[in-house]
Amino acid sequence: MEWKCMKCENTEFQKDQIQTTGGNFSKIFDVQNKKFITITCTKCGYTELYKSETSVGMNILDFLMD
Repeated sequence: MEWKCMKCENTEFQKDQIQTTGGNFSKIFDVQNKKFITITCTKCGYTELYKSETSVGMNILDFLMD
């Protein structure tokens, strides 16, 4: 993947992911049904978020494990 930081023009990055809650139902039951890929510059720390899909099965598993 080619990437260049918008802030410092560095080309090295770290990729990770985060999951967050969405609407009222998911907040009440603490279901993390929103998933994002993060790309973080290794030089200045600037981070971009890209929305990713979550599966129904993983949402149900997350609900049952809480």
